Amino acid sequence: MTQICTTCPYCGVGCGIKADVVGDREVVIKGDADHPANFGRLCSKGTHLAETVSLEGRLLHPEIGAEQVEWDEALNLVATRFADTVREHGPDSVAFYVSGQLLTEDYYVANKLMKGFIGSGNIDTNSRLCMASAVAAHNRAFGEDVVPCSYDDLEAADLILLVGSNTAWCHPVIWQRIEKARSERGTKLVVIDPRLTETAERADLHLPICPDGDVALFNALLAEMMTRGALDEGYLRDHVDAPDQFWNGLEGDAEAAGIDPALLDQLADLVVAHPKMVTLFSQGANQSVNGTDKGNAIINLHLATGRIGKPGAGPFSITGQPNAMGGREVGGLASMLAVHMGFSDAECDAAQAFWNSPTIARQPGRKAVDMFRDVHEGRIKAIWVMATNPAVSMPDAGFVREALDRCDFVVVSDVISETDTTAYADVKLPALAWGEKDGTVTNSERVISRQRPLFAAPGEAKADWWIIQEVARRMGFGDSFMFDSPAAIFREYAAQTGYRNDGKRKLNLSEWAKTTDAEFDSWTPKIWGGISPYADGKFSTTNARARLTAVTPIALPAADLSFPLRLNTGRYRDQWHTMTRTGLSPRLSQHRREPLAEIHPQDALERGIDDGSLARITTPQGDSIFRVQTTEAQRRGEIFVPMHWTDQMSNGGRANQLPDQTVDPVSGQPAYKNSLCNIEAVQPEWHAFLVSNKRPALPPLLYWASTRIAGGWLTEMSGQGNIELEALLPEGDRVEAVDMKRGMRRIAVRDQEDKLAAALFLTRKGQLPSRDWIAGQLVSEEQADAPSLLAARPKIAGPDKGAIVCICFNVGVKQIITAIADQSLTSLDDIGTALSAGTNCGSCRPTLSKLLNDTPQPELEAAE
Repeated sequence: MTQICTTCPYCGVGCGIKADVVGDREVVIKGDADHPANFGRLCSKGTHLAETVSLEGRLLHPEIGAEQVEWDEALNLVATRFADTVREHGPDSVAFYVSGQLLTEDYYVANKLMKGFIGSGNIDTNSRLCMASAVAAHNRAFGEDVVPCSYDDLEAADLILLVGSNTAWCHPVIWQRIEKARSERGTKLVVIDPRLTETAERADLHLPICPDGDVALFNALLAEMMTRGALDEGYLRDHVDAPDQFWNGLEGDAEAAGIDPALLDQLADLVVAHPKMVTLFSQGANQSVNGTDKGNAIINLHLATGRIGKPGAGPFSITGQPNAMGGREVGGLASMLAVHMGFSDAECDAAQAFWNSPTIARQPGRKAVDMFRDVHEGRIKAIWVMATNPAVSMPDAGFVREALDRCDFVVVSDVISETDTTAYADVKLPALAWGEKDGTVTNSERVISRQRPLFAAPGEAKADWWIIQEVARRMGFGDSFMFDSPAAIFREYAAQTGYRNDGKRKLNLSEWAKTTDAEFDSWTPKIWGGISPYADGKFSTTNARARLTAVTPIALPAADLSFPLRLNTGRYRDQWHTMTRTGLSPRLSQHRREPLAEIHPQDALERGIDDGSLARITTPQGDSIFRVQTTEAQRRGEIFVPMHWTDQMSNGGRANQLPDQTVDPVSGQPAYKNSLCNIEAVQPEWHAFLVSNKRPALPPLLYWASTRIAGGWLTEMSGQGNIELEALLPEGDRVEAVDMKRGMRRIAVRDQEDKLAAALFLTRKGQLPSRDWIAGQLVSEEQADAPSLLAARPKIAGPDKGAIVCICFNVGVKQIITAIADQSLTSLDDIGTALSAGTNCGSCRPTLSKLLNDTPQPELEAAE
């Protein structure tokens, strides 16, 4: 076996992986115990990466108009169309929309081509959707987009505030590090989130603020610190500037934040008592019409109390993608030029001189929402989408689809052939996937790690940097795009960070500008800026002082009788973005098999909506159908839905069709977390599910959702009128049961080897059986008899596991509850010993903790 050290391709934690390649597209995945981000830990997604490296659905050859072509033909067409468009309509008539899935070297070449050689700022990234507000807040406060903390600070802190972060689900390895700190040093945990998430359930204090109540809360908290004499006057004097009247203008109180004043008092008590405090914030804060102000309200608190640049203290923006930071560093956002430089004349001159380029972008380009608006209106006539799926992920996604459909020329570089975005491509270019890529990524704490190839490039797939470079050469810029390896690109990028820097920017990698190919190949994780970049109290502003920023709570929109509720979108624990990778994994698909609309039971009752039924959510932008989950974890008047589902996996659950195009005025980041909406019950005439070893071709239906299972697919369906069931089933030996009174029909199909090929269950009045046993028959070595297949259960039933909680060891909720009660289990370690649950990736540990708390222990008789 060949063991290769690489980095996980999911969130911004940047976990190290040791991969043992054991066959053709087969790999054994383990955490890298030597990597400083995770020390061997992995979450569920990282643990099960081996299930996602097949060539299923891969784009393996260039295509023009759905016809396979040679690379030269595709590249020549892309270069010609972009060059002609620039010549006829100017440089701002073209755009690149790129991704935090790209490696730093890919990002660098794309940014160099667009800004230095095409001469436009029109390159933006899907990081605009998740981290742009944090970038803007850093720039306002520090003069540079620098994360002032490291993961070590979490373990040195006595108090951790989590703001808009379901850390246990979205950054599980960070959650495990927080758990460890709480266990070993008694660190207190506060969660500030409208929802009672699994993260919030484990907190010492949960503040269920109203949507966008963060600024009011942090302003009120800062004012309370001033009242209690808890400001660091010396730090303020020596290192911080404040605008006039800042201390007299701290608007906000508990009522404006949507919480009981007693909760604010409890928070203030904790903050005063624990100076070693880290505030970790994420999408819940950033994805807002005032996301930048939220970031600055958090930073204000840390600056004013001197809780920055010290072990265990600081405001910590946790990123969502594996290389969102690398993209921010090279300049992949339209709002920055390159290597943390803006668009001043001196900075533009420096970039142009370094690149020796014929032109330079001298103003910011169009940020993501505005970029697609310009595409829609015809100002941008050619767009190249790389490693992302904006037809799903952008807000008001229906508008984005219209824009792509209208665009004169759409190029998509991707690893998957059929996505919601490639459907609009004039040219599709096959890129390398994780396990094939070669380069670097930067994680949330500024650690640069290597992604290394595990497999040879499949088909004709190429590295993104190579594709971009070949287009640049064909546009006439060949002399400046002569890279022969990722190492060569890294050297140039590192050199640019130091060019005319003179200490003005913390981002300075020039010490690595002469990295040899061999050193690059053997690169071990390295942090830039040090563990604490502002430990010296010198910031990146012109006077080296940080800046307090006056921020004001926003007024909530007026009540709208047509849309009286508020919609919040977010992530599931075991899925990622638009599921092009995680959707391939049967294990990861178990956690949530359908897109669920989570709503408070009282809100559902008032609208005649039952738990487990279907409902339609409507906003002014559109509507979509979801399965309903009633839960008191939701505040009244608010609904939560997941962002992951696409046309490839469902005709419902289309979360990002629903938010509008409202953005933060500073960062341009969309406001996904607080959309006006309504919800109504949907009443299908029938419900059905299909278990099949091949993905079925479905007719038009009211609702369907497909998910991967071991050996095939599980498809949930609901509809009106009649459905031709025969068309959904393969040929083979059929057995069937019909109950006309209940409108029930059940069909099982065996293949030539007498194995289950498909089973379909439909009812118009009754209940459908459990899916788990019948789904397992697709891979079962034992052949069930016909009555069992039609009953969807064995003749002699074993114990019902319940919904799977631990996907690593296939442990269900009923197993866990029974073990807790019968064996008097009292800790996570007890559960691990008894059932193995929670002992591998650890992603289920918050659920296990909740089950421990909620399951009553048997009362023991007192000893005589």
